[in-house]
Amino acid sequence: MAEDSDLEKTEPATPRRRQKAREEGQVARSRELVSFALLSAGFLGGWGLFGHIGSHLQTMVRGAFTFDHATAFDTHRMLIGAGDAGIEGLSALAPVLLLTGLAALVAPIALGGWLLSAKSLEPKWNKLNPIKGLGRIFSPNGAIQLGMALAKTVVVGGIGALTFWNHKDDVLALVTQPMSVALASAGHLIAVCCATTVTGMFLIAALDVPYQIWQYEKKLRMTKEEVKREHRENEGDPHVKARIRSQQRAIARRRMMSQVPKADVVVTNPTHFAVALQYTDGKMRAPKVVAKGVNLVAARIREIAAENNVPLLEAPPLARALYYNVRLDAEVPGVLYSAVAEVLAWVYQLRRFNTHGGAEPVKPSDLEVPAELDTRRPVADEDDDIEDIEDVEQRDPQARRSSGQNDGSDRSAPRNDGGRA
Repeated sequence: MAEDSDLEKTEPATPRRRQKAREEGQVARSRELVSFALLSAGFLGGWGLFGHIGSHLQTMVRGAFTFDHATAFDTHRMLIGAGDAGIEGLSALAPVLLLTGLAALVAPIALGGWLLSAKSLEPKWNKLNPIKGLGRIFSPNGAIQLGMALAKTVVVGGIGALTFWNHKDDVLALVTQPMSVALASAGHLIAVCCATTVTGMFLIAALDVPYQIWQYEKKLRMTKEEVKREHRENEGDPHVKARIRSQQRAIARRRMMSQVPKADVVVTNPTHFAVALQYTDGKMRAPKVVAKGVNLVAARIREIAAENNVPLLEAPPLARALYYNVRLDAEVPGVLYSAVAEVLAWVYQLRRFNTHGGAEPVKPSDLEVPAELDTRRPVADEDDDIEDIEDVEQRDPQARRSSGQNDGSDRSAPRNDGGRA
């Protein structure tokens, strides 16, 4: 029972399933709607063009029944008369035929839309299977179609028979009336029959159209497994996407780490946070964050900084403020200029001390950090750093290319802003 319930098509069709069905020529169609449209077009055309049709029919009838003794046995003249009668008949019915042809094109579009599919024209040999054919005939849908056909026959035939019976005296009187009067009476009777028939077809079409739409939606339903499979095909396997995401994070992290040797200083928490700052006078408007991280990433930043003689400064409030409030590769905000300026001043003094000697500079402490920036939030996820990296690459593709070129750069390359300790 569990397997049967899983295979039940209880889910509505997805947009992709609907598009595929249209490509295969499967749309909701109603034959009764087309029949109603054809009868309505013929009736309205005949009613509106009654004078035109009556004039041509009167000419045709007069020509067909007008002859003398000399032409009664002339087959050539008889053929000419038949041809003229045919031309008159076509001239009379041509507008109505054009109108019904237009209705035959528009009526299907009203329900299923315009569709021209090559797949629907391909031969389907499975339809020649007699067993499957019998299965379609005796299926519930086949029974409903049979009932609809019987209902149409009963309704249309009954309405026609009832109309004829009510006007039987008028029909019998046609043979005794002059031609002009008989044509007018016949046109009136035909109009009454057509109007009642169109009304009956409208009732049948009003029942068939909702049924065909329901049947089409039922045919397109999907099982839960089909919906899941389509989702995997559209979005990709979650496991594969997770592996790709992991690889992207690793590449992005290596790219960020390649910027640490170029930093001027690394501000630490000292254990949880590490933020690398860089400033080049004349090229940058303000110092910017070139790398940042927490936990293991922060530890790796400190290791690379130590390996490349980048000064490390323990300033927990400033490290937290920079990490939480400055995005990667972004400039330091104005409210932190004072604190960062003290840090860079210490860095420059440290370089002079390492080069020329003298008194060792004192590490700055009690840096001015606004309380609203040092919120002491919980330690962030390392993935936040990677999201910052990806955001930088989306905003500046040149950063991606330049960082990729610098992945294997020489860490001992000379710098314009002096050496390091």
